[in-house]
Amino acid sequence: MKGSVKKLILVCVLFSGMASVSVYNDKLFEISKNLELFVSVYKELNTNFVDELDPGTLMRTAIDAMTHSLDPYTNYVTESQVESYWISDDDKYQGIGARVGLVDNKFKILEPYEGGPAVAAGLKAGDEILSIDGVNIEGKKLEEINAVLRGIPGTDIRLTLKNLSSDVPVEKKVVRGEVNIPNVPYSGFVSADVGYISLTVFTQNAGSNISKALKELKSKNPNMSGVILDLRHNGGGLLHEAVNICNIFIPQGEVVVTTKGKIKERDQTFKTTSAPLDLEIPIVVLIDNRSASASEIVSGVIQDLDRGVLIGQRSFGKGLVQNTKDLGYNSRLKLTTSKYYIPSGRCIQGVEYENGEPKDIPDNLRSKFKTKNGRLVLDGGGVTPDVKLPAKEIFPVTVALLEKHVIFEYVNKYCLKKDSIDKIGIFKFNEYASFLEFLKKKNFTYELEAEKYLTKMEKEMEKSSSTKDLNDDVKKLKEKINNSKSNDLVQAKEQIIDEIEKEIVSRYYYQKGKVQQTLDDDSDVKEAIDVLKDSNRYKSLIGKK
Repeated sequence: MKGSVKKLILVCVLFSGMASVSVYNDKLFEISKNLELFVSVYKELNTNFVDELDPGTLMRTAIDAMTHSLDPYTNYVTESQVESYWISDDDKYQGIGARVGLVDNKFKILEPYEGGPAVAAGLKAGDEILSIDGVNIEGKKLEEINAVLRGIPGTDIRLTLKNLSSDVPVEKKVVRGEVNIPNVPYSGFVSADVGYISLTVFTQNAGSNISKALKELKSKNPNMSGVILDLRHNGGGLLHEAVNICNIFIPQGEVVVTTKGKIKERDQTFKTTSAPLDLEIPIVVLIDNRSASASEIVSGVIQDLDRGVLIGQRSFGKGLVQNTKDLGYNSRLKLTTSKYYIPSGRCIQGVEYENGEPKDIPDNLRSKFKTKNGRLVLDGGGVTPDVKLPAKEIFPVTVALLEKHVIFEYVNKYCLKKDSIDKIGIFKFNEYASFLEFLKKKNFTYELEAEKYLTKMEKEMEKSSSTKDLNDDVKKLKEKINNSKSNDLVQAKEQIIDEIEKEIVSRYYYQKGKVQQTLDDDSDVKEAIDVLKDSNRYKSLIGKK
């Protein structure tokens, strides 16, 4: 009997092995067959298509179609793109210390960084760059300009500039340096005993900078009732910094995140490695639909371990790990190799995409998991906050004013003759009428998405005489929309003033002031303060009895 069982087991094992080999061989055959078909199609098109084809362009189209069908983060980088394929995993870069952009087809300084070479050389937001080291830059691409501005610390670069105070171009020498872009631009108190820390990106030292900010807040008020960690609009960054930030608030040796992919030997588990700074202080983490990747790991871990309360909107849903592989001929493939899993076992990655963005999946279609205290949490589409708040509505006119750099241009003139402004918390912009006058002089207009759609319909209808009546109706509808827009600048007044104030404050108090300026009227921050001051509600939200 025992011998029969052993034979049966051996037969099953052999059959299983043969089945695995069969599946593997079938897959190899499919790969080989489809590669052969692809090459045949490529050769036939290149040889016989009626028009002359560029083989490189044709192949690039095919590769892009293949990678884009997978996820928005897997892409092919050609030899010509490699030089500009600049990814920084640091909070430092070597350059002039200013953000440069195109405004009305002119290269302008958008934002000098506090303490950087640009500020030291006297460059200001609004300055137009005409030439670099004597070379006219008209018609150049922004990527080319940024590549030239970066360079070895200590090297000189000569910029010919034009500013609003004079029509005469001036030349300024800027000594490139190692520029620090602060990942914690502001920390302070938003009430007598509630601290606030803003983290904009997970670059080097993000964890130590948050730890430092928390220590400073506690030294100023040892009886703090809680701290707010703001991760809104934070697109992520370094994984180990996400672990370091979690380590501030959770015990040593705790699992933070696990990466899992096709090749099991490469799976990794990341744990906290140091003694925590504070295991008791109540925490509120602010997130929104632009909080992604490392932001979702931190907020998800805080939620899974019931260490704090999440407030805001559901996060973006990017729980993927990318690696770059060299392909030869100096080209690369950036591909997704694994997914992030947080302590409850859930994956924060969105499971469906639409136009390159994670698609919102209904809760009833998402898998259920439990937090440490037994609270229900879901996977498959970002992190859902414990306290959901409506996203701040941005009026279309406000979006247009920002995208067209109209507010930026107005503030350039506003600040021209002002050496200083009132302190943050006191400063208020009270010249909205002058801003409206500025818009009139610029003939500011903008188009709603509905108008764009109707314009497209108009053009289609013009091709046919039978649709003349319908075309008239479309024109009337466009007129109605246009008339309704005349009141937009009144409806959006407070929102536009907020944006103007932020831009003005950034000219005198830089990024730190820009963050601080928004806090007084921030509904998410107000809700966070209320939660932290109500200990019973806080405990209830994290499932603590």
